[in-house]
Amino acid sequence: MQVPSLFLWCFNPSLPTIVETHASDYALGAVLSLVSDSGEHPIAFDRRKLLPAELNYEIHDKELLGIVWALKRWRAFLLSISSPFEVLTDHSSLQYFMSFKILTRRQAHSAEFSSDFHFSIIYCPGRLATLPDALSRRDNV
Repeated sequence: MQVPSLFLWCFNPSLPTIVETHASDYALGAVLSLVSDSGEHPIAFDRRKLLPAELNYEIHDKELLGIVWALKRWRAFLLSISSPFEVLTDHSSLQYFMSFKILTRRQAHSAEFSSDFHFSIIYCPGRLATLPDALSRRDNV
């Protein structure tokens, strides 16, 4: 059973949008935020356990899975945005993901799905991404 995301604020597609994701050894965490004149406002939080097969993924594939999962969870909101949004990840090589020339089948599937969205992947050191990190590390996911 999939639990709905926790929403704290109304989504406004005219405001700049940020998606932060993190993958740990056993779970994914994501935060959807809007940026207004008064600062950044987290509006939705979500997390899930990794499936048994996903536990065996390399870390870059787990982090990519976290991005794709967040895009799927908030698809309706993210597709309604006219300007590009930012996806923040603590895995630095993913900021070049869309320009990789050689992809595994899993990565190619992720790239194909992601092509519907207008976003850029930005590296954010893990120590700065505390919200998605905390969500992915909870032991009672």
